[in-house]
Amino acid sequence: MLRMGGNTVTYLGHATFLLTLDNGKTILIDPWLAGNPSCPPALHKLPRVDIVAATHGHGDHIGSLLEVAREHQPKIVANYEICLWLGSKGIKNLCPMGKGGTQTIDGLAFTMVNALHTSGIEDDGKVIYGGEPAGLVIGLPGGLSLYHAGDTSVFGDMRLIAELYKPELACLPIGDLFTMGPREAALAIKFLGVHHVIPMHYGTFPGLTGTPEELRKMTHDIAGLEIHALKPGESLK
Repeated sequence: MLRMGGNTVTYLGHATFLLTLDNGKTILIDPWLAGNPSCPPALHKLPRVDIVAATHGHGDHIGSLLEVAREHQPKIVANYEICLWLGSKGIKNLCPMGKGGTQTIDGLAFTMVNALHTSGIEDDGKVIYGGEPAGLVIGLPGGLSLYHAGDTSVFGDMRLIAELYKPELACLPIGDLFTMGPREAALAIKFLGVHHVIPMHYGTFPGLTGTPEELRKMTHDIAGLEIHALKPGESLK
């Protein structure tokens, strides 16, 4: 059984998540709200955002970042290049970091880990270098360790993420085409040693064909594994 420690994880569709702590503070991961066909319209505007964390610079992961930053003035965790771009837009409260680094923000530990993908930022018809893509391990109150893999393929050093950070809950892409599909995600689960997984980055567009049902079939031999296939707007508490 996953002990959430009073924290709530709400899936907003695609790869966007809202973490709500027992003290009311919120962390928004990979903000893509309005414009995200999977995000419920009622969640296009959020009443409170204290911290935003971004894994990489693609529009389906930071499409709402500027709007959220201007409205809520949150602290923003991202790689150095994304923070430089945000600074050029007048955004404050930037908390840049790099892979292998950990920083504590409002009592929460954020660790940036590897991901295999790309990270260009579309800006006024041009593509700006967005640094390297990453995953994030977030230490939440009550001891829960959450791993948001960002957009990635499976890679052998996920074993190092397991050894160093021991995530209990993993948000893993399964859509295929641009990220892992169910077959690769099944191996990632074995490398990570996690027993609680939220599938993400699937079904948003026709090309993202992987499904939680396929993932369940691929992982039927992993004892104690729970696949939490949240629908957009649903929460894990």
